[in-house]
Amino acid sequence: MKIAVLAGDGIGPEITEQAVRVLKALATDGLRIEMEQAPVGGAGVDAAGDPLPEGTVRLAEQSDAILFGAVGGPKYDTLARPQRPEQGLLRLRKHFDLFANLRPAIVYEELAHASTLKPEVVAGLDLLILRELTGDIYFGQPRGVRVNEAGEREGFDTMRYTEPEIRRIAHSAFLAARKRARRVCSVDKANVLETTQFWRDVVTDVHKEYGDVELTHMYVDNAAMQLVRNPKQFDVIVTGNMFGDILSDEASMLTGSIGMLPSASLNAKNFGLYEPIHGSAPDIAGKGVANPLATILSAAMLLRYSLNQEEAALRVEKAVRGVLAQGLRTADIAEPGKRTVGTREMGDAVLALL
Repeated sequence: MKIAVLAGDGIGPEITEQAVRVLKALATDGLRIEMEQAPVGGAGVDAAGDPLPEGTVRLAEQSDAILFGAVGGPKYDTLARPQRPEQGLLRLRKHFDLFANLRPAIVYEELAHASTLKPEVVAGLDLLILRELTGDIYFGQPRGVRVNEAGEREGFDTMRYTEPEIRRIAHSAFLAARKRARRVCSVDKANVLETTQFWRDVVTDVHKEYGDVELTHMYVDNAAMQLVRNPKQFDVIVTGNMFGDILSDEASMLTGSIGMLPSASLNAKNFGLYEPIHGSAPDIAGKGVANPLATILSAAMLLRYSLNQEEAALRVEKAVRGVLAQGLRTADIAEPGKRTVGTREMGDAVLALL
């Protein structure tokens, strides 16, 4: 199994290095994987004048998954939009049709204090949001600004989903739930929007193939409220692009620490791009203080979803829980006045427990 490692810019190389060390440790323990690195983002611009060089695309096409760091930095802010580092990531998503965005929100007992909600509300939280990433009102046509029959200017966008688009994200949700607690909550606004009533109908039909998974439905406004009222009621949430954009950001703040959150974007063949949700943090790049745990947890998701190595994924996640239980903290997750460790020291600790 081959992994394309695209570390990118800023703290990307530092945090990705620690995830690569973890994967190499698993490889020496019997997991048959190989890794190859290539530039992307600003690093791609520096190396080849393109945020997504042809060689990087070829490597990704020859691989089973992509481990991604982060892109961007002030050095590239004056470039034309097609040359901006972020375009490398967007083009990868489009090239591989990465339609299913998986965003887990996990609150480790030791970090429950970091959330703005009461610890008893969030401690032990472990939910997964599947956001459809390539359709909905963000991409629907027609859209624009026009003058209406009354002579008034108006803006308009089109919320649109095809049945195949809904079916494939629904399948992804039910398959993901089978690796978890086997519960899916489909979020829509079926009481108002025809598109989301259609969404509900199609998801319900797909559910007939997954009798071992429980399916419930919830309106998006209620789901937003329930996420802050009782988030532990959820296992897997599946929803469209716009609702998923909002709910996944809300859920990320339940954890209190963006430095702990991994993500995955998958296509129909379970080929995926795995990355931490935080950015390139150029202000701390090269200082060795960045938190590598979100990237290490992204590697665990890579093992689970693209390589089908559940045991290895669980080993990595257990090691991360172990270092937190030991009291090790990088600066972003440390309580004021408490000792902190650096990027490599945190990686060392994960490897020791692994």
